[in-house]
Amino acid sequence: MTDIKTLLANCPLFSGFPRPALEDLAAIARTRRFEADEPIYDKGSATSTLNIIASGVVRISSVNPAGREATLIMFSAGTWFGDSVFSPGMRRVYGARAHEAATIVEMSGDAFRQLMAKYPECYPVILDMVSRRLWAAMSIIEDDALRGIAARIGRRLLFLAEIQGNREAGSEPVTIWITREHIANMMGMTRQGIHQWIKGFEREGLLELSYGRIVLTDPAALQRHLERID
Repeated sequence: MTDIKTLLANCPLFSGFPRPALEDLAAIARTRRFEADEPIYDKGSATSTLNIIASGVVRISSVNPAGREATLIMFSAGTWFGDSVFSPGMRRVYGARAHEAATIVEMSGDAFRQLMAKYPECYPVILDMVSRRLWAAMSIIEDDALRGIAARIGRRLLFLAEIQGNREAGSEPVTIWITREHIANMMGMTRQGIHQWIKGFEREGLLELSYGRIVLTDPAALQRHLERID
């Protein structure tokens, strides 16, 4: 059974709310469960919800008219998604799908915005979290334009580690729940092309490969390595 209050208390997005507000947040939340590859919401949908992952992995993606899916990012337990909740009336820019069986805690956009107005002290933290995601997206555009392949792949791994950990990655190991196929799909590359560079990072002791996941053994060391080769 999902402990909604504990999940919300541990999610950095809500750290600006006073402790009594957790009761109000929990009161507007509901738990939903999705099987692997089941859609959570579709691109273009008008529903507005804020979602926190209690367990499992969620894939954010876009599908072109021919049906080809492009994976944009993966979110794991403890992470929030559904940024359109902060732009009332805006349709979903991307779709969300359970990458593996997932439990989601969902809040209505209208109800969440009402609580933001009730507890305005939450705004600095929320603005900081949303801004960090915007900066991260801009850094990916910069990487694609200016950096070599190894640096692009390494920095994308660091980006995923920070997003999935809800914090700047340090020297502690971070597990990224993603396959090499999905990284290739994200970056418009082939699996073989991604594989050779990731194996190079593995030989340097910067990561470990396992089925369905990549462990960055020391993200700070990977960052230093990328600064040398960039």
